[in-house]
Amino acid sequence: MPLRVVASRPDPALLPLPWSQPLAEWDEVHLVPLPQGLSRHVVRIITTGVGGSTYVAKETEEQLAHREYRMLRELGSRNLPSVEPLGVVTGRTGPAGNPLPSVLITRHLRFSLPYRWLFSHGLGAKELPAIIDAMVVLLVRLHLANFYWGDVSLSNVLFRRNAGEFAAYLVDAETGELKSTLSDAMREHDVSVGCENVYAELLDLTASGDLKESVDPSVVITLLQERYDALWGELTGAEEFGAEEMWHVEQRIERLNELGFDVDEIEMVATPEGDRYLLQPKVVELGHHTRELAGLTGLHVEENQARRLLNDLAAYTAHLGLGDEDPEVVANQWLVKVYEPIRAMVPSDLRGRLEPAELFHEVLVHRWFLSEAAGHEVDIFDTARDFIATQLPQRPPMPSS
Repeated sequence: MPLRVVASRPDPALLPLPWSQPLAEWDEVHLVPLPQGLSRHVVRIITTGVGGSTYVAKETEEQLAHREYRMLRELGSRNLPSVEPLGVVTGRTGPAGNPLPSVLITRHLRFSLPYRWLFSHGLGAKELPAIIDAMVVLLVRLHLANFYWGDVSLSNVLFRRNAGEFAAYLVDAETGELKSTLSDAMREHDVSVGCENVYAELLDLTASGDLKESVDPSVVITLLQERYDALWGELTGAEEFGAEEMWHVEQRIERLNELGFDVDEIEMVATPEGDRYLLQPKVVELGHHTRELAGLTGLHVEENQARRLLNDLAAYTAHLGLGDEDPEVVANQWLVKVYEPIRAMVPSDLRGRLEPAELFHEVLVHRWFLSEAAGHEVDIFDTARDFIATQLPQRPPMPSS
């Protein structure tokens, strides 16, 4: 059987790679030394050469590779947080003609990290709630789209920093299924599996020494269950109000916006009594602040980062008295005079420590501490210079491609 590549966006530079060798035997010239999570498959982060693209290659059975490829494409088409599939390589044979496993290829998610790397590079018990929150948001978003994961775990997630918190991305859809509707029983099973896996992973982190502080895993998985139930309830739960209390509708939408979700459709149903209504969001999607910032500035960042940048843009607008000006014009002025100059201040040898939006967030946090100590507001550019000189070099280099 000849070598065959099925790809959504073919990269001709992939074809000359040594597909006749098992991934475990590939020479370092084809590999990128980026952190990897645990996997039951052979997984390698590969490159097409100097200046080329970076991908993740996973050996698996042909049927499973094609199934996961199609699943990831469908998740991507729905704007769900998952890695981007590039293609599947089949028909691999070794030098002696022996068959080799098929390979699923996904694009490496820039600035993403597996949980083990995060904890081995400074994360501790106090950051665990932020990690759990990121997993909960990911799981709820997938469930809203009627996706049954089947194997919820820290190992199947990649994390990106998100204004002091984290955003989670699904990296393994091998067991996932998209349903026409997702039953409560399937949702509850996903959460139950997630609790079991996270419990075991926390024990493993402690045993390996990557999690230095003493942590009670049962407390953490209770937190996971509680926060999942709370977010699911806020996004999908019905509330009753009287005919004279229509402000409940706007209040509910504002609460969802504050959580970062936009409401595309909302349903109000009259109760049998006739003078009361049941209010229930029907379609919600994360990215309220992300879309607002992108519309104003063209920046595409994580949700919490967007919220932080929008707050600074609002402060800039108020400080200069530009409230009556065109918001897009003011946003472009802020981008050119504040955001981009601070980004450009980072020397080339430190640019891999934080992605630009996270750097800007950290500078804003640093300004608060400097201003508290000085007793007055410190200039943003003086703050950035101080942060880059004293704080940024202490951050571990952020692997990126």
